[in-house]
Amino acid sequence: MEDRIVNLESKLCLAEDLLDELNRTVWRQQEQIDQLQAQIRVLYQQLQGAGSAAAEKRDLREEIPPHY
Repeated sequence: MEDRIVNLESKLCLAEDLLDELNRTVWRQQEQIDQLQAQIRVLYQQLQGAGSAAAEKRDLREEIPPHY
């Protein structure tokens, strides 16, 4: 009976360690997701700004292919 209790306690400790490690991994991944989302927002804003500026400066004569 004593061996079974020691075995269960060992397994419980290992499970708790694994759970802590998984929690740390999830936390790190969420940090990375948050950073990537912030970068995407910045890129989207830059594209919106560049798109409106490019539309204003557009000249159709410059878009004619060189073989014409």
